[in-house]
Amino acid sequence: MTAPPVDITVVGGGLVGLATARALLESEVTDAVRVLEKEDAPGRHQSTHNSGVLHAGLAYAPGSAKARLARDGIRRMVEYCRARGIAHDICGKLVVAVRPDEVPRLEALHERGRSNGLTGLRLLTPEQAREIEPHAGGLAALHVPEEGIVSFAGVVEALVEDIAAAGGIVESGNGLRGASREGSLWRLDTDLGERASRVVVNCAGLHADRVARLCGVRPTVRILPFRGEYRKLRVERASLVRHLVYPVARPGFPFLGVHFTRRVDGTIDAGPTAVLAFAREGYRVTDVDVGDLAQAVSSAGLWRFVARHPGVVAEELARSVTGWGFFEALRGMIPELRRDDLEPGGSGVRAQAVRADGTLVDDFLWIERPGAVHVLNAPSPAATASLAIGRVVAARAARALRDLAR
Repeated sequence: MTAPPVDITVVGGGLVGLATARALLESEVTDAVRVLEKEDAPGRHQSTHNSGVLHAGLAYAPGSAKARLARDGIRRMVEYCRARGIAHDICGKLVVAVRPDEVPRLEALHERGRSNGLTGLRLLTPEQAREIEPHAGGLAALHVPEEGIVSFAGVVEALVEDIAAAGGIVESGNGLRGASREGSLWRLDTDLGERASRVVVNCAGLHADRVARLCGVRPTVRILPFRGEYRKLRVERASLVRHLVYPVARPGFPFLGVHFTRRVDGTIDAGPTAVLAFAREGYRVTDVDVGDLAQAVSSAGLWRFVARHPGVVAEELARSVTGWGFFEALRGMIPELRRDDLEPGGSGVRAQAVRADGTLVDDFLWIERPGAVHVLNAPSPAATASLAIGRVVAARAARALRDLAR
């Protein structure tokens, strides 16, 4: 079925795509915005398969897009949740140093957070840390009072409502199969028929590099899917953790390590691991997509990444396959934890862009082409920062639309 052309089509109905569509409609650049979402409802992947944490910008490189947009994004997200009645709580976080070599890194993290504009940061003695988290262990801790938790599923639902109220269209169950440029229009081959659009915005997350290729772009990065597996505390032991409890992240590695996260429903998650998934939407170890796996293992970037971080890769694989090291890492932060306090939890898959030299892209990455904007890397804290990212991407899409009118 062919639908009337629109000014801007957003490919991908996750938080970043929805926030971009909402920002476009709010800006009054156009009221002809369509979102294409291949799943039967928006937000089915990274947007809701995550820790539900609101990141304040603590660990990101000063001056980076992540640092800047996390700060702006958490403010916008909290205001939005308050206005829309979405469950959230600025409960604060403890970062716990459990080994002597982590204490200087904790102090450096404190300085980085201050450079990024965080307020209320405090380095704590073990006794002071236990005033906030009575069961916390470690040699020292950093209190980050501005961080919190949220129902991102509630945010997705509210954004969809906003888009519909502003006259936008969200088409679920409609994936993109192909794209070609004809004059000033994109001809989009979708599951529900042809769609036409003057500008395309690629917010396809786990498939962003593929969508870019469909649009004639040859990105210099490839998306690798990393599965994060969680355990959860048994209900009767949830009192061990009151807020968010994190380790000191390993230098040079973009994942934060296993940690404790209180959800808005009061349950406590522990994790995640970080291992290569065998499918871009592979939430279980048994989920295998031959095409996805072939693309991953044929990537020179993957093997160069493994060569750069052999110890960490082996450790994460052991945590996932055997559980070795998972419990020990958690008990360093909460010494009273027992093995039988943990039970199986959920999982998520993170879309991480990797360069051919094996380095993981550490910042948000988007590129612009005539009539198109491609968001090629938007891992954590993209959920927190989605409203801020949406404004940035929308501004670029609006510029692309104006350029076509010249």
